[in-house]
Amino acid sequence: MFPKRISIAILAVLAACAAVSAQSNITRIPMPNSTFPISQGVWVGDTFYLSGMIDSSVAKSTPGDTEAQTAHALDAIKAALAAQHLALGDVVMMHAYLAGDPAQGGKMDFAGFMRGYTQYFGTKDQPNKPARSAMQVFALALPGALVEIEVIAVASHSSPTHALLGK
Repeated sequence: MFPKRISIAILAVLAACAAVSAQSNITRIPMPNSTFPISQGVWVGDTFYLSGMIDSSVAKSTPGDTEAQTAHALDAIKAALAAQHLALGDVVMMHAYLAGDPAQGGKMDFAGFMRGYTQYFGTKDQPNKPARSAMQVFALALPGALVEIEVIAVASHSSPTHALLGK
């Protein structure tokens, strides 16, 4: 058997090699037309982490409509996923952040969110129902925004993305 120090050294080298290998499977997708210091999404192996999407048409002075903002955010997500050769059916996890709606006494409009959400998930055309968290937050980065949604999607082994990634 190896002496304890050699075993620890071997484990440290293996861990460093695994970290380097994991780093080489990371691809960052820049924000389109932006110098904002975040990625729109990040590929780690077959998994795509998409930054939060907000309905960018929200007027600063006009209270929003949670259902419409949810639909617009999901349309933006659908387009961002399509650019990566993914679809809503590839989404495995969703985090939805809902700001308090002034029209609802400062409470989140969960019913409005669900009306928007169910147009995209759990339908006849798109039966996928990802794991999901939905939570109320005090405010979102864009004034007037009531909904921000981020998703995690996984390229299936039969998808074009899987072939593009060389898997």
